[in-house]
Amino acid sequence: MLTVGLIVASLFVGVYDITGTDDGWRMFAITRIPRTIALVLAGASMAMSGLVMQLLTQNKFVEPSTTGTTEWAGLGLLLVMIFYPNASLTEKMIGAIVASFVGTMVFFMFLRRITLKSSLIVPIVGIMLGAVVSAISTYVALKTNMLQNLGIWFAGNFTSVVRGNYELLWIVAVMSVLVFVVADRFTVAGLGEDIATNVGLNYHRIVLIGVAMISVVTGVTTVVIGSLPFLGLIVPNIVSLFRGDNLRSNLPWVFLLGIWVLMVCDLISRTIIAPFEVPVSLILGVLGAAVFIFLILKGRKNAA
Repeated sequence: MLTVGLIVASLFVGVYDITGTDDGWRMFAITRIPRTIALVLAGASMAMSGLVMQLLTQNKFVEPSTTGTTEWAGLGLLLVMIFYPNASLTEKMIGAIVASFVGTMVFFMFLRRITLKSSLIVPIVGIMLGAVVSAISTYVALKTNMLQNLGIWFAGNFTSVVRGNYELLWIVAVMSVLVFVVADRFTVAGLGEDIATNVGLNYHRIVLIGVAMISVVTGVTTVVIGSLPFLGLIVPNIVSLFRGDNLRSNLPWVFLLGIWVLMVCDLISRTIIAPFEVPVSLILGVLGAAVFIFLILKGRKNAA
């Protein structure tokens, strides 16, 4: 019922008067329905991507925005726009996916070569890599007069989601289904390379599949919507607080909670300074930072 209520609210909350104008229902079909579909797809897929990444790294503090994956996707998108100014949305998406895949693999290579004494080291490494990539993107954007475009891409916002430019998000729906299919393998891989190998699982192949799926979701979401920080951090941790760490049983709840969190943040972004909107990434950033601090304090309390 909560999901249905949020969907109805998303469809009918907004500045434009749907019922009181001649073209109201036409605008409803062009803007409100695509926006709501995009919220459902992006919320569910990004939350599940965060859960998969946390399993593969055995760390609850990681997700695409704390591993540099999002920044790499933005760099790939920027390079496509520079070298192919007339690139289609599909070509931009491919560039973002390839760059995010490369960046995520670089992150995993770093993890294999450093000694981890604290769970906080992992996201710190990712944030540092992301900052370096973001600085490179900013420098390139300044040199090519594309800084404004870069800012728009990284400010996750659903105002530009209309019929005809959001359909690529259905790709992330496919990725979400695949997560359900290979959930048990991800669970075993999350126990570590030694255990996974001992039970006959090809650990490196599963990691590669997981990284590829995360890259596709991040790349597509970045191209169509922009950055959605901390969504993949917030949702899996909230679910695990109440239900433990069983991936198979947690997936439906991660799926639903991802939709709920993103829809609530989007509704807040639409109404907090109405008739204007703030980027939904701003609301997510504030909420995510609060959850991140809570998890750190909780970890210290448990350690003590």
